[in-house]
Amino acid sequence: MGVEQRTARLTVLIDPDKKALFEELCARDDQTPSQVVRRLIRDYIEQKLGQPWTPGQTAATVLGRRRGRGG
Repeated sequence: MGVEQRTARLTVLIDPDKKALFEELCARDDQTPSQVVRRLIRDYIEQKLGQPWTPGQTAATVLGRRRGRGG
């Protein structure tokens, strides 16, 4: 899997208790909350696409290709 080169900010509003628990669970796994969220997003994308995603693939290239197959 390639390394992602750019970053973009995503702001998510959650209740403080849920945030604190999430941060504690991440720390127990020696991961940052950002690492876990990035993995969750990547897994969601791959689940929806039904194929692996690699850095550099954009929505236009991936979804355009899918539409071209009749999807």
